[in-house]
Amino acid sequence: MAAAAAAVESYVVVHNVAKRHNVGTLARSASAFGVAEVVIVGRRDFNSFGSHGSSSHLRFRHFHSLSDAQLYLHNERDCDICGVEITEDAVAVSQHPFRKSTAFLLGNEGTGLSAKEIEICDFFVYIPQYGGGTASLNVTVAASIVLHHFGVWAGFPERRREGNKFVLAEKPTRQDRKNYFLESAESIIAERKLRRENASSDFFNGKKIDDAQSDLLDGLFSA
Repeated sequence: MAAAAAAVESYVVVHNVAKRHNVGTLARSASAFGVAEVVIVGRRDFNSFGSHGSSSHLRFRHFHSLSDAQLYLHNERDCDICGVEITEDAVAVSQHPFRKSTAFLLGNEGTGLSAKEIEICDFFVYIPQYGGGTASLNVTVAASIVLHHFGVWAGFPERRREGNKFVLAEKPTRQDRKNYFLESAESIIAERKLRRENASSDFFNGKKIDDAQSDLLDGLFSA
């Protein structure tokens, strides 16, 4: 697959993650394993703690609904949507059942993928376990394993090493607005409606969000 690596990309879809800090850590893994874009569905704000600055090297795109994200990934990016979940037809990720560019959708830490999330997936992979001490993995750990396997299958070139670490890319001075979801009047109204509907039950963990600390994406989208 290495010969076609330039034409193959990976994406991560973030929706319904229960613990806000997991999204920041997931961004760090996405950056390490060459993810082309992080697609945020629903509310745009999250706690960037755990990203260690990696989020500045990523592209973000926002949609208000799973169906809009599905249309974008299928029609504009020509990629499959892979649910990371133990289902009857799930294939072990170690078998690398990939065909082309792929967007990975991971389930909520407690409940897994919802029925609506399952509906938009083209296929499923699971991560084999060999010990009996836990029933599942943390969502960011699962993401790291799956993204690494995809990178191996796709033949992504390994990053240059220096000493005992990998060499960092130069930090972008300003994110290019064209890489992000452009807000129309209709989308702003839709998001405000969504915020009202979820006011009594925060999207991530049921607590009021501290905008000063966690509204990273608002800054990215308005850059």
